Amino acid sequence: MNGVDFLADSLPVFWAGFRITVLLALASYAGALILGAVLAVLRISPAAPARAAGLAYVEWFRNVPLLVHLFVAILCLPKLGVRIGPFTAAFLVLAMYTAAQVCEALRSGVNAVPRGQAEAGRALGLTFGQNLRHVILPQAARTVVPPLGSVFIALVKNTAVASLIGVVDLTYQFGELARDEPGQVMTLLVAVAFGYLVMTIPAGYAVARLQRRAAVAR
Repeated sequence: MNGVDFLADSLPVFWAGFRITVLLALASYAGALILGAVLAVLRISPAAPARAAGLAYVEWFRNVPLLVHLFVAILCLPKLGVRIGPFTAAFLVLAMYTAAQVCEALRSGVNAVPRGQAEAGRALGLTFGQNLRHVILPQAARTVVPPLGSVFIALVKNTAVASLIGVVDLTYQFGELARDEPGQVMTLLVAVAFGYLVMTIPAGYAVARLQRRAAVAR
């Protein structure tokens, strides 16, 4: 069987894996944005214990490999009585892991806002939360689009490790098909690479467009 015919026959399998990859990436990124925003608030909080807690979280997830966290979730949690499926484990770990990167991206955006803006807000009697919501974050949002876009693209690629714990994503399907048809490995690799490009290239263009719109809004 030639490569074209093989890919045509394998398309339903690839499509199923592609959908799982997209779902895992989008769900994990949504969770990472929410948790990352909370962590960013902790990191810039005036309360020292909150800053310490945020820093500890970020350092832990930035310095321990993603694969280690995945294996902890799928192998160690059941021994503690917590049983979750492979997809749920991958979603939670990817969201928590990526949240540390989201946090730092948001914090860098906040730090890019001139200090005088925050001081002016305090002079007007705004609380920390009001100052953050009405003064700092609206300005920081314009500078965090590129790093948050890069975080999403990295997350899409990181989803590939979920196949190692049994998530039936694009990479998992590649492994199954390659095992059945070892002579088609190169064809399969090209197809899988194309599948990830379909997700990452449009994301890159979307980020560039949002960045241009943010620049005009300034």
